[in-house]
Amino acid sequence: MNAGGASFLPEPFRVPSPRRPDDETYALRTVTPPPAAVAPEPGYEIPETPEAGWDMAASGRRAWVSRGVLFLIMAIQAVLSLRLSNTAFQDEALYLTAGHAEIAHLLHGTPLPKDYAAYFSGSPQLYPVLAAVVDGRFGLAGARSLSLVLMLCTTGLLYTITRRLFSERAALAAAGLFAVMQSTIVMGHYATYDAMALFLLAVATWIVVRTDRLPAVAVLLATPVAVLAVGVKYASALYLPTILGLALLTAWPRRGAGSAILRVLLLALSTGGLLAAGAHATDLLAGVQQTTTNRVHGSDGTRYLLEQSAEWGGLMFLTAVGGAVSYVWRSRLNESPLARRLGNPGRSWRVLLGLLLCGTALLAPAYQIHLATVVSLFKHIGFGLFFAAPMAGVGVTRLIGAHFRHPQLGILLWTTALCLGIQQADWRFGLWPDSTRMIRTISPRVDAEGRYLSSTPEVPAYYLRGKTSHRQWQSVFGMEYKDRKGGYHAGDDAYRSAVRDGAFDLIVLDGLTNPRVDDIVAAAVRGNAHYRLLGALPFRNSAGTGRYRIWVRTAH
Repeated sequence: MNAGGASFLPEPFRVPSPRRPDDETYALRTVTPPPAAVAPEPGYEIPETPEAGWDMAASGRRAWVSRGVLFLIMAIQAVLSLRLSNTAFQDEALYLTAGHAEIAHLLHGTPLPKDYAAYFSGSPQLYPVLAAVVDGRFGLAGARSLSLVLMLCTTGLLYTITRRLFSERAALAAAGLFAVMQSTIVMGHYATYDAMALFLLAVATWIVVRTDRLPAVAVLLATPVAVLAVGVKYASALYLPTILGLALLTAWPRRGAGSAILRVLLLALSTGGLLAAGAHATDLLAGVQQTTTNRVHGSDGTRYLLEQSAEWGGLMFLTAVGGAVSYVWRSRLNESPLARRLGNPGRSWRVLLGLLLCGTALLAPAYQIHLATVVSLFKHIGFGLFFAAPMAGVGVTRLIGAHFRHPQLGILLWTTALCLGIQQADWRFGLWPDSTRMIRTISPRVDAEGRYLSSTPEVPAYYLRGKTSHRQWQSVFGMEYKDRKGGYHAGDDAYRSAVRDGAFDLIVLDGLTNPRVDDIVAAAVRGNAHYRLLGALPFRNSAGTGRYRIWVRTAH
């Protein structure tokens, strides 16, 4: 150690000497420890993931999209109906002629040429009068357009009913299938009372479904509409039990059993009472019995009628059955997971609804099999398919799957229905011959005094109503005749005797309407000095070719 007390040892080996309180301080510095590290704030926060990515509640955008699709469906339906073309069918001509006669009778007291109420299958004072008013202003095209408007409104009501019962997607599918069925296409361009009757049934059904949450007395709004539907077409009564069933089932889950049963009783009693009062106050009961309840049975076999029913409505019926089965198995129709929390109707209720709607489609085939006739079957099938259509809509949505998983299956089904509907409607509308040449040929030979025989007397009576009356025309479906010696003849013998005596000024046969009687008349004319052949006009129809044979009476 040196004198100054400094150590000569290297720096690492020095031992610090103890400090005394009076030692001189050489460095005055305070070392502050660094602050504790703070976690940085995140740039964003991950939001809580919702259970569903869309809202189940209705929105304006969804409503407009749905309406746009419905408008497209109805536009397709209108085009399919308007593309059909032919002259007036005998039923169209009959109802329009009767309507004009009824108007003349109401306004001017003109006697009716025939007792239409005795053999019409609907009141001659309802649809025929309305159609004749339109026909007088716009012609046959206007009367057919009236049917198109009614059928388009029926499709719109079907959409509303199905949307109320099930869902928006099922409603669009139901409307899309119904719009391309043969019965829908043809009835939309057919001046008969079928379109009006189905429209009124649709309105009554809509009222029943729409008032399911209102007091039971609100269902009475459907009563006059349902009664009017039966008045327009008596066979509409076949579908009143379905409307009563819907009145019960739609109200049961929301209003309870008591209110639902009260609804049915009110609707049944009011409808039945109003129908009874109408039958008592009018002379329509004979027409109801002759054309509906006591209708003469035909000769068509059960197998043939089943085949025709399957061909004209089988695809939609099977789709409805598939929809009913799937609905019974799983009731939820909304794809949102939130829909699991909603209350769904019980399985028993779903079974009853499926049986009611699908079973209604079988009423028309069963009734026609009972009558053993195919007449008007294609139209009556359309009535039943209207009620089965909501279940068919459910079937299409289940076939496509959630989130449009299999859209190709729905497209295939609809395209098949479209092709069948177009082919069947074209065939149906071409069954009767174009009568233009025939009317032009006989027009100079017709006046207000003559007596005429025709296979389809309604057609010339309609087109030539300015020159002749329906009273002057005799059909080939039954005749009574008193000969010049006072002898009475009926049936086939009446035709032979009348032709032998030269009782008709003009004879027009088409060989289609009633070939057996046509042959009897043709045989009676052959070699008859009273008549000469005016012309044989060829025509083509869906069944092939034929010809109008026209004879005129020679001068006495």
